Amino acid sequence: MDLNEHSAIRAVLSGDTEAYRGLVVRHSPTLLRVALRITGNEADADEVVQEAFLRGYQKLPSFRFKAGFGTWIYRIAVNCAFDRIGHRGPDESQDTTEDAEWIQERLPDLDAGPERLLLSKEMATQQAFAMHALTSLERTAFLLRHVEDHSTSEIAEALGMAPNAVKQAVFRSVQKLRRRLAPLRGKI
Repeated sequence: MDLNEHSAIRAVLSGDTEAYRGLVVRHSPTLLRVALRITGNEADADEVVQEAFLRGYQKLPSFRFKAGFGTWIYRIAVNCAFDRIGHRGPDESQDTTEDAEWIQERLPDLDAGPERLLLSKEMATQQAFAMHALTSLERTAFLLRHVEDHSTSEIAEALGMAPNAVKQAVFRSVQKLRRRLAPLRGKI
């Protein structure tokens, strides 16, 4: 564990509430990124991060210095995000058009012509639909593994699951995405 984090936690536990600010600043970008990936919405992601840090502050006396603070607060944020979305399965209520636009903004333009731009937009829309066809657990496991590049053991710890269960969730998500996106293979 980082000695600065260790010192900050000890300071907070001793009554220095300002010491928590450094932990918040350090870990906010990571928590916001995972919250956005789980909730699919910036406003919800902001609220998840705030809730995670509030819960973390309230539970700090129970923090065991075995794991790093980052891992601990990350798990709290994942749980808050799941609480926010109701830990539901495939979610047709979320706006996949908004998600497709979010994906489209991140695809390289490369001075593409109108046909290529239209195809890219169609692909982004199909990717968004495919992601929403996954359960929240599958979507989260996939994003943490293949987008955030976390190890299986890190994901297992963050989600409070056995590593084999994480592997199965990632495998299922990849298989579902492959089936759902197979028609796009010939268009690329």
